[in-house]
Amino acid sequence: MALSFCGNDDAYGVENGTLNNGCFVDALNLVPHVFLLFITFPILFIGWGSQSSKVQIHHNTWLHFPGHNLRWILTFSLLFVHVCEFAEGIVSNKTMGTNHLHLYMPAFMGFVAATTSVVYYHNIETSNFPKLLLVLFIYWVLAFITKSIKLWKYAEFDVGPQHLRFCITGLLVLLYGLLMSVEINVIRVRRYVFFANPQKVKPPEDLQDLGVRFLQPFVNLLSKATYWWMNPLIMGAHKRPIELKKIGKLPIAMRALTNYLRLKDAYEDQRTPEDPNRAPSIWRSMYRAFGRPILLSSTFRYLADLLGFAGPLCISGIVKFLKVEERNDTYFGVHFMSSTKLLQNTSVLAVLLFLALILQRTFLQASYYVTIETGINLRGALLAMIYNKMLRLSTSNMSMGEMTLGQINNLVAIETNQLMWFLFLCPNLWAMPVQIVMGVILLYYLLGLSALVGASVIVLLAPIQYLIATKLADTQKSSLEHSTDRLKKTTEILKGIKLLKLYAWENIFCDSVEETRGKELTCLRTFALYTSMSIFMNAAIPIAAVLATFAMHHFINKSVPSPSEAFAALALFHILVTPLFLLSTVVRFAVKALVSVQKLGEFLQSDEIGDDSWRNGDMSVFLEAGKKHLGATKAINRKQPMRYQMDNYEQPTRRPMRPSETEDVAVKVSNGFFTWGSNLSTLSDINIRIPTGQLTMIVGQVGCGKSSLLLAMLGEMQAIDGRVHWSNKNRYSVAYATQKSWLLNATVEDNITFGSPFSKQRYKEVIDACSLQPDIDLLPFGDQTEIGERGINLSGGQRQRICVARALYQNTNIVFLDDPFSALDIHLSDHLMQEGILKFLQDDKRTVVMVTHKLQWKSGAMKDGSILREGTLKDIQTHDVELYDHWKTLMNRHDQELEKDIQQDSQTTLERKTLRRAFYSREAKSQVDDEDEEEEVEEEDDDNMSMTTNRRSKIPWKVCWCYMSSGGFFMVFLMVSSKLLKHSVIVAIDYWLALWTSSQTNQSLTNATLPTRSAEEPDSYFLLVFIILCAAGITLCLITSLTVEFLGLSAATNLHHNLLNKIIHAPIRFFDVTPLGQILNRFSADTNIIDQHIPPTLESLTRSTLLCLSAIGVISSITPIFLIALIPLGIAFYFIQKYFRVASKDLQDLDDSTQLPLLCHFSETAEGLTTIRAFRHEARFKQRMLELTDTNNTAYLFLSAANRWLEVRTDYLGAVIVLAAAGASIWSLEYSLRSGMVGLGLTYALTVTNYLNWVVRNLADLEVQMSAVKKVNSFLSTESENYEGSMDASQVPENWPQDGEIKIQDLCVRYDPMLKPVLKHVNAYISPGQKVGICGRTGSGKSSLSLAFFNMVDIFEGRIVIDGIDICKLPLQTLRSRLSIILQDPVLFSGSIRFNLDPERTCTDDRLWEALEIAQLKNMVKALPGGLDAVVTEGGENFSVGQRQLFCLARAFVRKSSILIMDEATASIDMATENILQKVVMTAFADRTVVTIAHLVSSILDAEQVLVFSSGILVESDSAPNLLAQEESLFHVLVRTHK
Repeated sequence: MALSFCGNDDAYGVENGTLNNGCFVDALNLVPHVFLLFITFPILFIGWGSQSSKVQIHHNTWLHFPGHNLRWILTFSLLFVHVCEFAEGIVSNKTMGTNHLHLYMPAFMGFVAATTSVVYYHNIETSNFPKLLLVLFIYWVLAFITKSIKLWKYAEFDVGPQHLRFCITGLLVLLYGLLMSVEINVIRVRRYVFFANPQKVKPPEDLQDLGVRFLQPFVNLLSKATYWWMNPLIMGAHKRPIELKKIGKLPIAMRALTNYLRLKDAYEDQRTPEDPNRAPSIWRSMYRAFGRPILLSSTFRYLADLLGFAGPLCISGIVKFLKVEERNDTYFGVHFMSSTKLLQNTSVLAVLLFLALILQRTFLQASYYVTIETGINLRGALLAMIYNKMLRLSTSNMSMGEMTLGQINNLVAIETNQLMWFLFLCPNLWAMPVQIVMGVILLYYLLGLSALVGASVIVLLAPIQYLIATKLADTQKSSLEHSTDRLKKTTEILKGIKLLKLYAWENIFCDSVEETRGKELTCLRTFALYTSMSIFMNAAIPIAAVLATFAMHHFINKSVPSPSEAFAALALFHILVTPLFLLSTVVRFAVKALVSVQKLGEFLQSDEIGDDSWRNGDMSVFLEAGKKHLGATKAINRKQPMRYQMDNYEQPTRRPMRPSETEDVAVKVSNGFFTWGSNLSTLSDINIRIPTGQLTMIVGQVGCGKSSLLLAMLGEMQAIDGRVHWSNKNRYSVAYATQKSWLLNATVEDNITFGSPFSKQRYKEVIDACSLQPDIDLLPFGDQTEIGERGINLSGGQRQRICVARALYQNTNIVFLDDPFSALDIHLSDHLMQEGILKFLQDDKRTVVMVTHKLQWKSGAMKDGSILREGTLKDIQTHDVELYDHWKTLMNRHDQELEKDIQQDSQTTLERKTLRRAFYSREAKSQVDDEDEEEEVEEEDDDNMSMTTNRRSKIPWKVCWCYMSSGGFFMVFLMVSSKLLKHSVIVAIDYWLALWTSSQTNQSLTNATLPTRSAEEPDSYFLLVFIILCAAGITLCLITSLTVEFLGLSAATNLHHNLLNKIIHAPIRFFDVTPLGQILNRFSADTNIIDQHIPPTLESLTRSTLLCLSAIGVISSITPIFLIALIPLGIAFYFIQKYFRVASKDLQDLDDSTQLPLLCHFSETAEGLTTIRAFRHEARFKQRMLELTDTNNTAYLFLSAANRWLEVRTDYLGAVIVLAAAGASIWSLEYSLRSGMVGLGLTYALTVTNYLNWVVRNLADLEVQMSAVKKVNSFLSTESENYEGSMDASQVPENWPQDGEIKIQDLCVRYDPMLKPVLKHVNAYISPGQKVGICGRTGSGKSSLSLAFFNMVDIFEGRIVIDGIDICKLPLQTLRSRLSIILQDPVLFSGSIRFNLDPERTCTDDRLWEALEIAQLKNMVKALPGGLDAVVTEGGENFSVGQRQLFCLARAFVRKSSILIMDEATASIDMATENILQKVVMTAFADRTVVTIAHLVSSILDAEQVLVFSSGILVESDSAPNLLAQEESLFHVLVRTHK
């Protein structure tokens, strides 16, 4: 048939006037569209205006024409109306005899023109060339005029709103008019034409800064809605991982500082002048600062929820109107379709359904995005508020325990996140009730009363959900307590692992951990039960509701609903369940948020430190007495200050002082009374003057308030009376080193320079003065090594010297040192005093105030909180003889210590040695999988990009299989089969419903004549089967939810059990090589993931996957043609998930890795408050905190934007699936489909949209979580020690070793087959009962020999024979339980004293008391509450090091073995304790063989045999006197150097 614009049936004539010819009017309408296309195409192709704005910006993201968003929305509406017009034209054309092109051709051209207009506009906007917008302006005017003519003509010929074409034309006129006004507005604002001076516009600051990569606020509407701008980032993640550089900075509006100022203003504004102390409400400040975006988000949410109901309604429409009749209306000789027909046309409904879904999902994601962005902004603001408050907290608050570190860390880590999460879920609070009410109304409209029954089932079961949710939270809390306990025990085991192995106690301790784990697992079992209940409720409620509804309907109406009603109702039930399920979560979060706000409020109202304006020069401010004193608790370990009102001797200075010359006094305190917040003064009647440029020392016994005096001068204490006066010159800062050393998590260099400019020479001098060079040389990266909590652990002495170095390096006039020598041995403190304090600081003429116990240099003495004497040593000698004598006795004691210390190979060397050992062993461990290092390495090796891509996007099937198999094969089988069964039954339920409802309609059509009896019977039969199926479905829901949880539980049980056993039985070398933190991580973080996170993820993943698959299966079986559409959809889905999983994993890692420094920074600051304030570095720390917060927020924002990216895409795919399913079912009508089946297919297609993104999200989560399993697995492959031995334990004599005779024959020992031997061909003989000393320089192999006796190292040649048995043949348990050893660092475990001496519980109390008596501890233990059952805290911290060492001796004695090995046991104890030790060894162990490995040669001078080692070779072996007599012997040299 020929095509002609006006048709062939001569229905047109121009006699009645040109404009009355319909065809001509339509032709006129073509003109504007053609005009636009002709003009814009050349412009677009030439690419004019690319030579645009001069400023370098993110070129395509700058939106700067007013009315931008409105224009996009109008254009989209325009496109939609054009589509309707086109469709209407096609339908009308079908009813005509010949083709009338003019019915749909203009509509098609209009569509093309509208699309072009928006593309054109976008290009002009990004290239900033507004003059070209004139074209669009002309187009809108022309289109408006032509459409108006058409509308006017319709009205003339009585075509009214009852006809569709009239409505469409009216809409178009409206839209063109609005677009025209938008264009006029642009001209008005920007004046680019018709005005003399066009307005110049600059891009926003964020866009000029190329570091800002988060473009969501700056891109156009389409890109905003679909997160199109994220594409390069997410696709790029495949080629190389996303790093911090890639995600750049936050836009200014989202930075923590901006938001902090907003929140702070809102908070402070509530303080009225009338009531300045009123506590402002945090809720109100949050609403004022962040209320608007939340309202916006709620609006989006309402829109989305309302659009959500379009789905069920469209389904009911499509099913209902599958077969309808047509009628005719003709004007102008063409057919006009009636308006009501539109919503009865199935194809139209299908398209509407598609559009509604797309819009609903877009709005929903927009709502999520806005709340998340607001939540992140709020968190940044709260963190900054907490931090600022923390820097002003009064010190007494911290030390009096009103604000503990733990509380502050909780505020930062938990409370702020709770509030953030509450904001995320906040719109749900008011959106959900609306959704539920709407749903119930619609159900009632569809099914009448019976629907209310179903709805009430859902509503009544909601409180149960809430109960389960609260129970879950409680269980989680209790399991957390047990896991903390378990971790504590595990940490103790790992720290004392060497001792446990040497004493063969591994299994005892292992059992105690297993016992705690058992309690934890009981909690987890309850947790699993509640979780599975929650999952079960979620799956079973819709089934129960549907069952109740249709059964009721059957009994009330004696009939079954039509397919259209039934399936619309089904879809509605699915919609209703989600809000009810979420409601419990939201309510729980709301409760938590209330608690969090209360805690925050308390914190923000707590006491602050006084104003310290007095430090700013010569303002001697009187600190008024009676500041508010919170709490009269006095938890201070100083004695109650008696007020010693003694004459204060003025300090004779070097030259007589004239009253006017206050310049010589740096700090002066006059009759000061200071307190730590309780009303009792800690320091009373203080009058001191610190002379400028000299060294002042403060001495006194422990706890008499020396440190407090420094803090009082720094203004950290509350002054009740008196004043502190600082002289003018001593500008703002004081360098201050605390007693408890405080380090930053930073490099050594950063810790010392502490924000001051780096000067190489000065830095070197300071390092030398503090003798840090040897320690720095040991660190793996020298002074660029990270130290602090997360870095390398340094010993106490090293930490203290770094703190002192920091104080020396700062360029300040005054230096306060608080007992800088407490953790140092005598050599170092001497060096530090001479080089550092006397030389370095005095050369600089800096004023030094030093608190110390060392009594060589002093000038001010304290006792119990008030000053006793002031003056140089000589003055005190003349004025206060008693005090001088007291000191003299101290000095003598001190000199003895000095001698002893000089003999020592000094503690420092020991510290350095442990450090060296740790690193030496760490280098050898390149082959051990350290976290995920190997992955990174592989990627660097691979230049071949595609390889990397594959590796990063592969799902770790192997690890999943390992996880499953550790859960047990039976459970896996049960889980898989029950899951499949459940989903088949659910499909069967819906299929049966489709048959049942269709049967009714078919009967009514065909057998209308039959009596109604026979129609009754199948109905009750249908109902019966339906009830059975539903019951089966509910039962299976219960079974599956239980199996998954318990599969996870058994996997967790097995993995932890195996991990613990593997690690506890690993060779000692493993612990030297693997950092303790890494092993602990497996037991804490990774175990937690395996326990609590993997099972729900796995459940969710399998459920959503099976739902999607079953839905696709159902649709394909009903309308096979759907499979064609499925292929491209499947491909798209595959790529989306592949790209997303990689990017999501990277962003997740970034989020985790940026969170840690932030939390550390907070806890660090809280610990170092006094130091930071003394140094005056608050501003720098605030800046750092803001940077860290912003970095973490950027990562989190990108992570949530990536989630939105994925969800928008999967949602659109889901919408396309619905469209395809609807299209397929409409087309397949020719094959007489039952209408029930169509309903079934569409209902299922709707569920897919909800579950597609869950599949991908869960896949990504599972992949991240499986890495925990992978890490645990990598430890499961470590080799255990060989516990068996070649002899059976029963073959070893009961009392072996009886005599203690040791033969060492050609012994070669190494720590690892990869390493060089540490002992080479050693031969020695030790006769029974002999006392043997072993010595040699550091690293000569002394300690390795002691380990060889216990077969702890690899003896690869030669052997050790004890009492005739080769120790390598013995089972380890037997060998180690028969020998005793005292180690160099004393290890005690938390528990009782009895447990520490005898964990096996084999000895009588008398035996234990005897051992304690021998170790000179009996009286001390008797005095303790509980005697033998007295508590030992973690690591034995409640005893001194000397006492701990004596306990270890008692422990060795309890085990009556004939061989005792002492490995440098005296290295860490004082003179007195060492003498006791030596005595005991000589008497109590008189008849036993004692092998002493000596640090100090002096302790083995009376040994019967001395073995001298040098680099692994035994060089000398003889009695001590003989060796001493030989001048050139190594032993002689060692003794001489140590003297």
